[in-house]
Amino acid sequence: MKYVDFGKTGVKISRLGYGCMRVPEIEENGVWSIDEDRAIPMLRRAYELGVNYFDSAIMYSHGNNQKTLGKAVKPFREKIYLSTKIPMWEVNETADFRRILEDSLTKLDTDYIDFYHFHGLNQKSFDEKTVGLGLLKEAQRAMDEGLVRHMSFSFHDKPEVIRHIVERGEFFESVLLQYNLLDRANEEMIAWLAERGLGVVVMGPVAGGRLAAPSDLYQKLLGKESRSTPELALRFVLGNKNVSCALSGMSSLEMVEENAAIASEDEPMSAADHKKASEMMEEIKKFSDLYCTGCSYCMPCPMGINIPAVFNCHTYKNVYGLTEHAEKMYARIRDIENEKAGAPVTACVECSACLEKCPQKIDIPTKLKEVDAQF
Repeated sequence: MKYVDFGKTGVKISRLGYGCMRVPEIEENGVWSIDEDRAIPMLRRAYELGVNYFDSAIMYSHGNNQKTLGKAVKPFREKIYLSTKIPMWEVNETADFRRILEDSLTKLDTDYIDFYHFHGLNQKSFDEKTVGLGLLKEAQRAMDEGLVRHMSFSFHDKPEVIRHIVERGEFFESVLLQYNLLDRANEEMIAWLAERGLGVVVMGPVAGGRLAAPSDLYQKLLGKESRSTPELALRFVLGNKNVSCALSGMSSLEMVEENAAIASEDEPMSAADHKKASEMMEEIKKFSDLYCTGCSYCMPCPMGINIPAVFNCHTYKNVYGLTEHAEKMYARIRDIENEKAGAPVTACVECSACLEKCPQKIDIPTKLKEVDAQF
């Protein structure tokens, strides 16, 4: 396993981290539990292979994740780094910080948490809760008492908000954010964070499963012998020199072994290949018969159609060859009972509201029908 300096924390972190959210579970009569006979050997095997960063959260695995993780790492607790989070949506008053922190310490069966995250931080929750409720002072108190060693935050907002948060929460030492071959929106801010000395941990290296399906992307992007799409995805993330650690939600021993092997290489992806893969992803997309950048200027649709999501399905299937994922994604869009997916394409009345706003001048009503016909 290869290790790097985790920003200015003084910690040497493994290039591969264990995202514990996807450990195997069992459901019986509507009650969920973790399959510890499978999960604990996987977590311990990861440690044996050199993984020293394990990430959890209160709600993972139907609320059971922290307890199982604490049990799994108990024999080598002092040799690894535990990461968990305070869910911002459950914070309503200042006292909630300490209450939730102490609950996590109990479930993890530990005296301290190495990296404690404000979970899913965005500008609104940062301004109104983290700052507004005085949680930065509570976090500092927890660090002074030795209950937390490093404060961090996980992030789901526009990239520029990272700067807003980091410059106001000056004791943050690392950030957990999304970055992968399909979504490089945070790439510039990842470099900025590294320059400031913050550690960067990437979640979703396989794009929430979108890059888990078979495809010929390796051949398309690099012109090399085709390997699995998940392998390409992990190599791409680790190929970014500003990324400290890639979290993988490993759900089998085989995945643990394979990912650890990649993270043990001196150079999972060369700088030249990383640059080429990035450029080729854009070039392949540009030459598609439907070049939607996903800017969302066309939204909101008066009829409730999620136009960028529909066009994404086309891109995944016809541009990147991720057919299986595209078909599953589009099936959700066509499900009229799924309110989160928005209205199906058949709801389009060709009002032309979107045409006036599209910077790519896409004939959106026509293309919507063409994509619908494909699926």
